[in-house]
Amino acid sequence: MDLPVYNTLILSDLHLGAETSHAREATRVLRESRFHRLILLGDIFADLNFARLTKDHWKFLGYIRKLSNPKRNIEVVWVEGNHDHGLTNIMSHLVGVRVYQRYAWQYSGLRHIAIHGHQFDGFQVNNVRLSRLGTSLYLKLQKLDFKSKPLVRLIDRLNTRWLRMSAKVAGGALSYARQHNVDRIFCGHTHDAMHVEQSRIHYYNSGGWIDSRLTYITIGNEGVCIHEYNEAPELPEENDAPAAEASDDSELFEDAEYEEQVTGTR
Repeated sequence: MDLPVYNTLILSDLHLGAETSHAREATRVLRESRFHRLILLGDIFADLNFARLTKDHWKFLGYIRKLSNPKRNIEVVWVEGNHDHGLTNIMSHLVGVRVYQRYAWQYSGLRHIAIHGHQFDGFQVNNVRLSRLGTSLYLKLQKLDFKSKPLVRLIDRLNTRWLRMSAKVAGGALSYARQHNVDRIFCGHTHDAMHVEQSRIHYYNSGGWIDSRLTYITIGNEGVCIHEYNEAPELPEENDAPAAEASDDSELFEDAEYEEQVTGTR
């Protein structure tokens, strides 16, 4: 079956290092999709503690490194989120991609911009230390929760609703888009995939990868689509070359070797 080739695929809020991160499923989406540009729209990491990364988390990073190989002719963009803060100086070495505070591009005669969205979250902006403490406690709670993590998933949903993050981020993003003459603006941060149109400006949120609803965005000839990941039979390995001819990856690190080089441990 021929897969559509998208101009851009956007994925955010994977929270690598968290017990609830669906890194394996996110890697599978990338392997089974074809696109010219990949935007990692922030909070790809839960925090800066690489010791929490599992084998599936390292595989995701290893695959991003492969996609960034110039032979694949795919533009890989990392937009910094509040959980990624502090990684800017090492990301180029880690996965071979450049990190942006915001990223703008033109497609189909429209101006697009991608920004994580915590900039429009007043609680996050005004309570950075408290937010970091909450993140630390949240990660510890994940280890104490049941296998399916029902408690931490409930806390994440209640936190989003209690702080009204979805509405706040959407409103702030739309205002930002108007000020910068943008047609479409894309955010993450809230873990709540959605689309809002206001005065011909379109706001999209890419959702997240730590709850039961796993979502990502594609932009192509058919417009902007919010996709929900559904388990399905895996495609053959030859599809592991999105929007490019299969290339010789012999010079790239295997996952275990890659992890050892970055962390110095096995």
